[in-house]
Amino acid sequence: MKNWSARFLTTALLVCSSLSTWAQEVEMADTLRAEGKIYVIVGIILIVLAGLFVYLFLLDRKVSRIEKSLNK
Repeated sequence: MKNWSARFLTTALLVCSSLSTWAQEVEMADTLRAEGKIYVIVGIILIVLAGLFVYLFLLDRKVSRIEKSLNK
């Protein structure tokens, strides 16, 4: 845990600098929100993420089955 104060200070500065970017307004997002298209984008993102999670879950089950068969 050398230089924990330097690491803490660096992390704090990075967090503070990233907080200022959240306050900016994005014109494209405002336009999409006003036209109701933002819900389509959010829906597509959620579908893609759900697909990734299902794929990872099924892949984990397959790997677990293979590991069990190798251990026998």
